[in-house]
Amino acid sequence: MNTDKPIRYTEDLKKLIESIPKTDIHVHLDGCVRLDTLIDIAQQENIELPSYTVDGLNALVFKDNYENLVEYLKTFGYSCAAMQKPEYLERVAYEMAVDNQAEGVRYLEVRFAPQLHINKNMNMKTVLSHVNKGLERAQKEFNRTEAVKTGKEPPFYYGIIVCALRSFGPYSEYYASFIDVHPYSDDKTLFGLCSLELAQGAVHIRDELGLPIVAFDLAGAEKGNPAKDHWQAFQFAHENFLAKTVHAGEAYGPPSIFQAITDLHADRIGHGFYLFDTSKIDDKSIEDKENYIKDLAHFIAERRVTIEVCLTSNLQTIPTLGNLKNHSFSKMLDYELSVAICTDNRTVSKTTVSNEIILALRSFKITPRQLKNVIVYGFKRSFFPDNYARKRQYVRQCIDYYERLVAGTELEA
Repeated sequence: MNTDKPIRYTEDLKKLIESIPKTDIHVHLDGCVRLDTLIDIAQQENIELPSYTVDGLNALVFKDNYENLVEYLKTFGYSCAAMQKPEYLERVAYEMAVDNQAEGVRYLEVRFAPQLHINKNMNMKTVLSHVNKGLERAQKEFNRTEAVKTGKEPPFYYGIIVCALRSFGPYSEYYASFIDVHPYSDDKTLFGLCSLELAQGAVHIRDELGLPIVAFDLAGAEKGNPAKDHWQAFQFAHENFLAKTVHAGEAYGPPSIFQAITDLHADRIGHGFYLFDTSKIDDKSIEDKENYIKDLAHFIAERRVTIEVCLTSNLQTIPTLGNLKNHSFSKMLDYELSVAICTDNRTVSKTTVSNEIILALRSFKITPRQLKNVIVYGFKRSFFPDNYARKRQYVRQCIDYYERLVAGTELEA
């Protein structure tokens, strides 16, 4: 079989793609709430929604296409409002894991901002514990199935990533209180302090309760909110063996990615869409922009800093993209970067990991070997919540299962 020939996607491959073991290492909990669950909780808690039917919400809020990032982000106001009690956090996390398991995702890293859910009834420990409780229940149920117990199929595992925000307003009870008790701190100081508090809390709770809190993330508007403002939080995470991933290059340019790697010790980059865009370099000290990008891409490739690619999400939030064929994913493959295909938000973007893979195969020339590498990078560059020897064993198990499933098919590498 010619592993250098691009895969020709047909509908016959759909079931195979859904069955192969996959990861989602960039997916937001509050972007994956089932719409019937959102409606149910809203009705119980008297939360106002634009509609109380799934079709109505799909038409008015969770659209196929969004005008811009601002409209896209409005969806989270509704989902977060429905995640303000322990039992709701547990339910949403459980259902999210089950939905992933149903389409072949075997390793999942769930990220969210705990500070959006801290209120008079829940502290950070309660928030993280109940998200973990839902994920753990789904894991135990799946791993008790006959196929997993007999070793025919690999088990399901997960990790939790806590997100700090580059900037914030009184978006939650916690953020409102944080702003009130720091009346003499300017915004940059305030944002940095809040991130540090989250990093310290995440490490403390991880160590005290043994929760699989595997990494620290930074999300939110890049422009005007540089990574260095959060250096202290990421340094604390770094010194306490908490992995780092940073949203960068999603709405800003290559220098944002550079800052994430150099200032925040990022092991992975969320999105990285603008990595190769010279027009997004506004630093006057960078004279040779083309060479700067080549050096940055080489640096990322050599150190295997993995880029978490979210195709549908980028198509929805970056109006100038127009067509998926214009996405920088193809250049990432050309540069042999370590990339993993992710969903970002399953509900908000109406997608799955399988769907993202299908989109990639339809839009780009991807060989079987390249597809296998992308799938494997998701496992290899995960922040697996166990020791390295156990991680290697698990990755090998997933690779073997992948190879058995694709043997003799268009996907065999």
